[in-house]
Amino acid sequence: MDKEKLSQDILDLVGGTSNIDQVTHCMTRLRFNLNDDNLANKAQLEKTPGVMGVMKNGGQFQVIIGNEVANVYKELVKKIPGAGQLEETASTKPKKKQNPISTLFDFISGMFTPILPAITGAGMIKGIVAILVALGWMSNTSSTYIILSAIGDGAFYFLPIILAISASRKLGSNMYIGAALGAAIMHPTITALLSSGQSVTFASIPVVAATYSSTVIPIVIAIWIASYVEKAVDRYTHVSLKLLVVPTVTLLVMVPLTLIAIGPLGSIIGSGLSGGIAWLFENMSIVASILIGGTMSLLIITGMHYALTPIVIGSITALGYDFIIPLMFAANWAQAGGALGVGLRSKNAQTKSLGFSTGLTAIMGITEPAMYGINMKFKKPFIAALIGGAIGGAFMGIFHVKSYVITGLVGLPSVAAFISPSISTLIYALLGGLIALVSATAITYFIGVKESTEEAEPAQGTANEVNSTPVTSNTVAASNVIDIHQPAVQQVIAADIFSPVAGEVKPLSAVNDPAFSQEIMGKGVAIEPTEGRIVSPVNGTVFSVSKSGHAIGLVSDTGTEMLIHIGIDTVKLKGKHFTPHAKAGEAVKIGDLLMEFDLKAVREEGYETITPVIVTNINDYNDLQSSAQSNTRSGELLYKLS
Repeated sequence: MDKEKLSQDILDLVGGTSNIDQVTHCMTRLRFNLNDDNLANKAQLEKTPGVMGVMKNGGQFQVIIGNEVANVYKELVKKIPGAGQLEETASTKPKKKQNPISTLFDFISGMFTPILPAITGAGMIKGIVAILVALGWMSNTSSTYIILSAIGDGAFYFLPIILAISASRKLGSNMYIGAALGAAIMHPTITALLSSGQSVTFASIPVVAATYSSTVIPIVIAIWIASYVEKAVDRYTHVSLKLLVVPTVTLLVMVPLTLIAIGPLGSIIGSGLSGGIAWLFENMSIVASILIGGTMSLLIITGMHYALTPIVIGSITALGYDFIIPLMFAANWAQAGGALGVGLRSKNAQTKSLGFSTGLTAIMGITEPAMYGINMKFKKPFIAALIGGAIGGAFMGIFHVKSYVITGLVGLPSVAAFISPSISTLIYALLGGLIALVSATAITYFIGVKESTEEAEPAQGTANEVNSTPVTSNTVAASNVIDIHQPAVQQVIAADIFSPVAGEVKPLSAVNDPAFSQEIMGKGVAIEPTEGRIVSPVNGTVFSVSKSGHAIGLVSDTGTEMLIHIGIDTVKLKGKHFTPHAKAGEAVKIGDLLMEFDLKAVREEGYETITPVIVTNINDYNDLQSSAQSNTRSGELLYKLS
């Protein structure tokens, strides 16, 4: 690889030096903050030798290089005046101003994503209870039913408190002040006072009666305003008094303001949105279902689907049901159909296998591998999936299919969301999903798949280029990188790879990052860790340790090149909670401690901790065989390479 030429090609194709605001790199990607993304020639970049792929994620324009990224970066910054300081100042430099819509979507996604496990778990429990009652296996008057219902309802009833914490974290304000604000308006005394029917005032100002349990918009508006109040009070308070003054003033201002004005206004907005959506589906159900079912995948690609989250939650909490989740179900199964159609039609063995595997994964609710790895790549299957989603959506609309609980993974495992007092909703939901899947599969099969030589074979490149595959959406540069293309032996041979961490073993398709889930990186498995210790999976040499500690690269004595990537987006922690115990160039043996990290703290910061363990030079091997165990301990056999 001619790194100097590659760096110049990349510089030209991203729009030149004048278009670069910031540039950093992680273990495998160059990460650009561009002044104008439209000036970058994405299509030409993807065809450039040495570039494994191009992604736009988190406001960054990412060029996937692989293990040579540090060397390409060094050549790149030589050509950019002042670029040597970009990486160091990236964390303190003000963020590029986004348009209001992008800012809103970023806020909504950042607020709702961390709380989805709580409300999804609670929602699934509600669904299970509904199934048990519908089948006559549980009485709705038993104490068991009451307790299980409380478990399912708890997260929704106290949703304002949960949202207050998440919104405060996203806005950079104190999460516990936010929680205190949410708890105050949810206090039983306040609830009883506002529901008593009597006239209520605060300092002679009328307080409008409103219900805050299970609501979304009132607390979100309140926390947004509270973030400004808190920061203003903090700015003008002496450091010795901040602990006393800031929370006191913030709560004294915001709780009454919420009860007097913000809460009633938010309740009106929330009721209007829920009522409007209900009216739309009651009166124009088929049209609305076709439009949303047919465009849902486009909304997901653009990130606009996050705007639907508060509407979905608001509908379920206010009305008891939602019309949008069934349409997501149809759209996801349509994406599965597109991939399965490719599997049936393709003449390339590897593409056929990928189509079937990603199609099955999409049926389970994980659509990224099918959508990005197959359907969008071949274009026609993606169009077929949009049509299938519209057809399935139309069926959902005809029979007014509703979801009665919230589910974060909309696929086969979440069908309990469609259980109602009658089993018919579940049947109609499954039929709608099957119609979407079969329609997309049939359309894809009959319109065909254009497979040129380049398209038919996955873009793996040469063995050295496979090393250059991406990791994840991180923004801190890798450090201490050594040349891995001078291994201790000249030829790779069969090898056993041992687990670097204890935890639950999962397929790469479970990783919420296309670079891993689509196996652009290479192959391997992912581990959901149960401990915060990473040890060496091989006898060999550490060739890179990221500055943030989230990623470690190794090359074994037998020539296996590996990447251990701790969590998703954890580079944004900038090394917080990570303690390295190895450095680049250090020889290690199986079981040697490489990294310690605070597992609980990383999760509390809102980051996924699933850890891919990847062989990046996979083209040098014939096969990778997992040990097929669901759980592993540190140092146990993880998979074999032949």
